[in-house]
Amino acid sequence: MKELEVKILEINRLQLEETLDSLGAKKVFDGDIQTILFDFEDGRILRERNVLRLRKYQDKAELTFKAVRVSETAKSAEEISVEVSSLEVTRQILENLGLSVVECMLKHRVSYTLDHVRFDIDCYSGNYGYIPEFLEIEGETVDSIHRNAALLGFQPEACLPWSTEELISHYSSKKTKR
Repeated sequence: MKELEVKILEINRLQLEETLDSLGAKKVFDGDIQTILFDFEDGRILRERNVLRLRKYQDKAELTFKAVRVSETAKSAEEISVEVSSLEVTRQILENLGLSVVECMLKHRVSYTLDHVRFDIDCYSGNYGYIPEFLEIEGETVDSIHRNAALLGFQPEACLPWSTEELISHYSSKKTKR
């Protein structure tokens, strides 16, 4: 599956949810997501800007590989996912194959859909709790993403083609300057 998305930083969640509701968007998820990222010792997955992610939300666990490509307008990724029966057993399998945990993250996500576009409002906790709430908009084309961002009051310049790594780097550098 191909994923095309942007991030919009430092949003007002309550205002955003009101606007999404008024547009007729459907809330499809509201809960915590635990994410574990893996790589080989030589760092070849992350070096290629790819992601191997094990994620748990609600009562589901999912293993995903993303071949990520970032352009000037959106982050795109070829995404391959499979639901797994156990986060812990899958983690053991990956570690026995020579992969190591490189990152653990916890966030709260509220998700909406409207006309084949997904809106994810994310708020990290734990090690990344210093990152302000942000919005991800995922759509089929950059035009549809920008059109929907405009409905929410955001200009195309606010739509950043960032990966999670770039988001963390942006706020980590601000954190050290304080």
